[in-house]
Amino acid sequence: MGTVHARSLEPLPSSGPDFGALGEEAEFVEVEPEAKQEILENKDVVVQHVHFDGLGRTKDDIIICEIEDVFKAKNLIEVMRKSHETREKLLRLGIFRQVDVLIDTCHGDDALPNGLDVTFEVTELRRLTGSYNTMVGNNEGSMVLGLKLPNLLGRAEKVTFQFSYGTKETSYGLSFFKPQPGNFERNFSVNLYKVTGQFPWSSLRETDRGVSAEYSFPIWKTSHTVKWEGVWRELGCLSRTASFAVRKESGHSLKSSLSHAMVIDSRNSSILPRRGALLKVNQELAGYTGGDVSFIKEDFELQLNKPLMLDSVFSTSLWGGMLVPIGDKPSSIADRFYLGGPTSVRGFSMHSIGPQSEGDYLGGEAYWAGGLHLYTPLPFRPGQGGFGELFRTHFFLNAGNLCNLNYGEGPKAHIRKLAECIRWSYGAGIVLRLGNIARLELNYCIPMGVQRGDRICDGVQFGAGIRFL
Repeated sequence: MGTVHARSLEPLPSSGPDFGALGEEAEFVEVEPEAKQEILENKDVVVQHVHFDGLGRTKDDIIICEIEDVFKAKNLIEVMRKSHETREKLLRLGIFRQVDVLIDTCHGDDALPNGLDVTFEVTELRRLTGSYNTMVGNNEGSMVLGLKLPNLLGRAEKVTFQFSYGTKETSYGLSFFKPQPGNFERNFSVNLYKVTGQFPWSSLRETDRGVSAEYSFPIWKTSHTVKWEGVWRELGCLSRTASFAVRKESGHSLKSSLSHAMVIDSRNSSILPRRGALLKVNQELAGYTGGDVSFIKEDFELQLNKPLMLDSVFSTSLWGGMLVPIGDKPSSIADRFYLGGPTSVRGFSMHSIGPQSEGDYLGGEAYWAGGLHLYTPLPFRPGQGGFGELFRTHFFLNAGNLCNLNYGEGPKAHIRKLAECIRWSYGAGIVLRLGNIARLELNYCIPMGVQRGDRICDGVQFGAGIRFL
């Protein structure tokens, strides 16, 4: 193994495996190779002590939960692998700027011939951090400024204030995040927020002031989020030419809802996957916990990706949803579904499919959309192995429909209505992947099945976002 750099440490008393924080006075001493090195290379080992150097306000109990697997390692390879996995867990907590690992042979009176010491050298984040960046949504962009108080109480709690100014939406909010020690996927958060959005396709302006509480947890291969949200909504007209149907929706409402989301995601990338599948299912019940808005809402998203020969990928996706009002009050324009645009049914303008009044699109209570895609490398592979790998050639076929249903007619009538007047389009273009942040599409689209009132984009269409059909 060569020269081993070991630390001169006094073992700290603790129940179970030794655990402690190291001081600045720790010294490096050089130990020459001995017969013990041969033992560690070829035989089982025991991790006797795990030390931390650099801890300040972080509590010991949350660290102990993250290092338990290190003590289960039985050989040197396992020690290295589990130490690396523990390092990744510590970084995921969001409380350390840097984490380094040092594995040494064990020293001291209680040292075993095959004993090891593992030391994690950590650098904690400052008590207050700031950030600024840009974000890309579905065909919109925004500038985001944030302040963060990481590791507020010493157990990976986080308080965040964020302000966002975008092309269609301006928001600010305050959130508190608390993970479960030893299981970061189980976490609880509370949010206070105000969001003002503009929706030109509906001549609508919406201001939401709300509070939400959610709990996230994994079950087997699925991720679940249970959420309660209370929001005071103010709807208004974006222009003087807004239709009467939109003006009628203007005013204040109070929505209190319970929702559940389930996600199964085996894709290798969320932006431009080459393999794997995605299933998202969302349910929302409004009105049961108060407020003057009552409905049941269900929607899903399914995506399958299959690699083919010549570095090509075939992808298929299916979206669908339904909203059922409860009581005599009709659904709100703010709760309905919208369809169309470069991120859904291409070849149509943004959210410009379905019911409309005087040029303002009102959304629908039921929809479906599907797509077939073939992604291939650029012709002649320019920039292969470098910048050219961010681009893909894109061939697509999209279809979908959005409408309102008469819920007294029965399922067969609903299916028949959703199958009527199907909009569809096909075309080809270029896709650019912007890391794991977003993707850009430049497509030549040929819309088909156009209905009266639909707005189309016949020809070149540009799209940017993170969620594409």
